[in-house]
Amino acid sequence: MRVLIVENLRNPYESNLGGTNKRFKLTLNKLYAWTLVDYERVVMIDSDNIFLQNTDELFQCGQFCAVFINPCYFHTGLFVLQPSIDVFRSMLHDLETGRENSDGADQGFLVGCYPDLLDKPMFHPPENGTKLNGTYRLPLGYQMDASYYYLKLHWHVPCGPNSVITFPSAPWFKPWYWWSWPVLPLGLSWHKQRWDDLGYAAEMPVILMELLMYIVIIAVTRLARPGITKLCYNRRPEKQSALVQWLIKLAAIAAMVAAYSIPFFVVPRTVHPIMGWSVYLFGALALSVLVINVFLLPPLDVLTTWLAIVGMLIVMAFPWYHDGVVRALAVFGYAFCSAPILWASMVRMMDSLQTMLERDSFFPRIGEPAQETEFSKLY
Repeated sequence: MRVLIVENLRNPYESNLGGTNKRFKLTLNKLYAWTLVDYERVVMIDSDNIFLQNTDELFQCGQFCAVFINPCYFHTGLFVLQPSIDVFRSMLHDLETGRENSDGADQGFLVGCYPDLLDKPMFHPPENGTKLNGTYRLPLGYQMDASYYYLKLHWHVPCGPNSVITFPSAPWFKPWYWWSWPVLPLGLSWHKQRWDDLGYAAEMPVILMELLMYIVIIAVTRLARPGITKLCYNRRPEKQSALVQWLIKLAAIAAMVAAYSIPFFVVPRTVHPIMGWSVYLFGALALSVLVINVFLLPPLDVLTTWLAIVGMLIVMAFPWYHDGVVRALAVFGYAFCSAPILWASMVRMMDSLQTMLERDSFFPRIGEPAQETEFSKLY
């Protein structure tokens, strides 16, 4: 393996990149591939590609070859080139002079460099292994959009060999993010290749620390059983003001939201999906137990959301759907049936908390002794 360290090329189109497209700021560094003159051909690929079979025939293509995954522009997630210092210098000159760029990134720039590629012949590798000259269009099978798979849940791309999958999807659903599976089933295939090539040693220390933290939270909660009613009880005849009751309810809701959101954001983003979801569910369970004990909420109602998430993962990961439409309908049906149950559990939690607030008041005034009652002695 050879690692080439380069200086970032200045992107003169940076001002045209807005919102999430800022991630394309440094993609013009792909142009350095033309400097690899030690090689006769270079296949440039993005990291969100999955190879389904050997594609050595790509090294027989001409000076530039790319795939059109839409009718107008070729895709630069994979392209073949013949390295040339002269071509590289010409591209740098085009950057300086401001060649037209439709998207402000590498794809728009290269489309401007090869505007007639759509009119070029389709690449068919010679059987004798010789290298071709000129520019060619690559068959769609070398850049299969993952969305083609989700409709049928199997590949049906008639143009060329079904060799390479690409993921030109929303940036937060790229295959290396653990949460992209099972939302996008093919994410597991990408992680299988990473498991075979690199492993996950970089993320394991953080994963182990998080698991230890969640175990400690469950143990401390189980032993101490903290509750607002224990820590700051007051048995005074008057009830809490409506404002205080509202604030306590708001705190309970915020705590439940935090219990399910915090574990999501602390899991390393590039860990294996099975590991990521396992750590997330364990963390959500640990924090939910803490919320149950702090606010003395009904355990089953608090954990209804946890069970709903587990059920949704099972529905999405089910491997025997006939096609993508059936899978989408199953997910929609599950969400539709789960919504009333989740709402009912939330109502029951708020009713339980309201009953407790009306029965006993919190936060005694400073200097006033708490009045003992038979209920508090029993508690």
